[in-house]
Amino acid sequence: MNRAASIIHLAEATKQNLTGRGIGIAILDTGIGYHPDLFAANGFAGSPLVYFSDYVNQKPEYYDDNGHGTHIAGIIAGSGVKSGGLYRGIAPGVHLIVLKVLNQYGEGHIDHVLDSIQWILDHHIEYRIRIVNISIGSSRGKHFSEESPLVRGVNKLWEAGLVVLTAAGNHGPSPSSIGAPGNSRKIITVGSSDPLQYRNTKDYSSRGPTESCIKKPDIVAPGSRITSCFPVSYPPKPSILYQEAGYQARSGTSMSTPIVSGCIALLLERYPYLTNKEVKMHLRNTALDLGFDHTRQGWGLIQCDRFLQRPMMMRY
Repeated sequence: MNRAASIIHLAEATKQNLTGRGIGIAILDTGIGYHPDLFAANGFAGSPLVYFSDYVNQKPEYYDDNGHGTHIAGIIAGSGVKSGGLYRGIAPGVHLIVLKVLNQYGEGHIDHVLDSIQWILDHHIEYRIRIVNISIGSSRGKHFSEESPLVRGVNKLWEAGLVVLTAAGNHGPSPSSIGAPGNSRKIITVGSSDPLQYRNTKDYSSRGPTESCIKKPDIVAPGSRITSCFPVSYPPKPSILYQEAGYQARSGTSMSTPIVSGCIALLLERYPYLTNKEVKMHLRNTALDLGFDHTRQGWGLIQCDRFLQRPMMMRY
């Protein structure tokens, strides 16, 4: 996380004392597990988690039998307390609504995703949800058109005024390899910048355009070797081993997406009246052009120092 924070110039948020306070982020993923960066010793108290629902196994208590969702939650909202701040999340002041729609293998049913989308539509005002992070997507070979229930579902979230972000996928460098729901023309599709910046990085980030010839991705952010939270036992076992201490490095556009989600939470804390369309426009206007085609980099690399400046289109 410290490398990614440097690349996106996150220090600007620290200077402005922005942490995403008051901004709710819904995460559709494998759940969330215990980690000191995400939970205080007495459970929910002091935790960013305010709601959890399990659409896979209908368990009442929060858990993560895969680890992917906990990693995403740590990138967004981890306090970094276990690492002395080294692996602090982008926006540790946000509150999280975690909806488990994927099983222990990272697989899921479209009905679970659609049910979670409907829950958000019904409860986003109650939980002050402004952002929906979907670091999942359709598998290679499975084609979902813009008229598919999945894409129509995420479009409903956008039409309700929520900022919706999804991972571009890891099927690059083949052209038109972005799957659903990243092929939605409305929501924000996030690719990884690392294959563009480092020659020794596998070029995995999915490419546009979509099958409907929509320009994608929209934005890129660091996605390779991102170190974040990994579920640990509670109470924690005494250990100094890296893995057992609850951190893990993972790569993929799944990791890029929560970095952008966290940055948007910082922006909305400072300018809470921005609409989702204005946020998307501001991403476009402030991205750093890396010199590649739009099918690889979208508008470019997110830069917090630019992104947190007052948007030109902001209403007075």
